[in-house]
Amino acid sequence: MIALLVAACSSQEPQRGKGTALSGGTQSNGTVGFEHVKAGDIFWFALPVPANTSDEPIEITGASVVEVPKGIKVLRYGAYSLDDTEGLALLTEEGDKYTPAFGRLKDHAKEGVKVAAHSSSDIYYLARLKITGEPTRSVRYCKFDYRQGGRELTQTLDCEVELTSK
Repeated sequence: MIALLVAACSSQEPQRGKGTALSGGTQSNGTVGFEHVKAGDIFWFALPVPANTSDEPIEITGASVVEVPKGIKVLRYGAYSLDDTEGLALLTEEGDKYTPAFGRLKDHAKEGVKVAAHSSSDIYYLARLKITGEPTRSVRYCKFDYRQGGRELTQTLDCEVELTSK
């Protein structure tokens, strides 16, 4: 009886396995940035375009940045078509005339993003970031949750955006 009670109390959501299907491409090999930011500024930062290097298709169920410093707040995430945004909006300030009107575009994040084997997605994820104070360091690492072959997996890719007030 005690063993059953302990097992019931300690049940947690199953851990995701560590995935290896994704490649971050060139976005995982550098830092993008913007200088002279101030409190209240809002930016859209593109996470690496999902490229499936495996032999099986995947379905991305979520994406997020991992390390967010003091002075920056993630407002939300979205997933948008490269066609709708007229290319990759790598880092763009909200309100700029060249920034896509994300609020009027279809957000694919809720439906999951399917990526065929050995293919890159035409949908990419963005983080909407708000400057709340002087950023203490870069936003770093991008995590993707996905399904592949009936398994729930997670994979972290290198990515970095430096927003400074200098």
